[in-house]
Amino acid sequence: MKFLVTAGPTREFIDPVRFLSNPSTGRMGFAVARAARAAGHEVTLVAGPVALRTPHGVRRIDVVSAREMLTAVESENFDCLVATAAVADWRPARCASKKLKKNEMDGLLRLVRNPDILKTVALRLRRGHGRRPILVGFAAETGDPASEAVRKCREKRLDFVVANDVTSAGSGFGTDTNRVAFVFPDGRIERLPLMSKAAVARRIVRMASGLRNISE
Repeated sequence: MKFLVTAGPTREFIDPVRFLSNPSTGRMGFAVARAARAAGHEVTLVAGPVALRTPHGVRRIDVVSAREMLTAVESENFDCLVATAAVADWRPARCASKKLKKNEMDGLLRLVRNPDILKTVALRLRRGHGRRPILVGFAAETGDPASEAVRKCREKRLDFVVANDVTSAGSGFGTDTNRVAFVFPDGRIERLPLMSKAAVARRIVRMASGLRNISE
């Protein structure tokens, strides 16, 4: 299979030295890319700004903003998209060409929505012909993420969503472990115990590969 994985945060610049972003380190996405390559798949990794080495045998595309990430994803052909990236939902309406002074910032920041990468890609694929790729989303929430994950899965017509509570101990941004649940369009939920992100990644790759085999 051809796996396409998105990872890390995006940065949405206010001026040349300030931006909106989030704490994503990209570890989960890089673990998925590594696991898919180890399983013998062809892997392309679209990475936001992270401080991680490219997994061996993986083709990497570096991007900064959400719109750049969407462009990169839409330019690729794939059998499975695993969208782990923590994409900024909003961006400044405009980016100043020079550093803004403090007194220039008051009341200046107006935000506009970024494109929803996975929803955009899913809509395009639904309009196409032939076998549809496997689409895997992520839902990083606070509290119980399952209900929101089910909504995302159905609304975007994904094959499954990997949901986690980023406030749970050992889970979420900046950790080497994760506690996730696989959420399916029919409402079925498969909860996994706390495990390494590498182990979670292997489960994701196996699940996606299994769904691909079923569709064949």
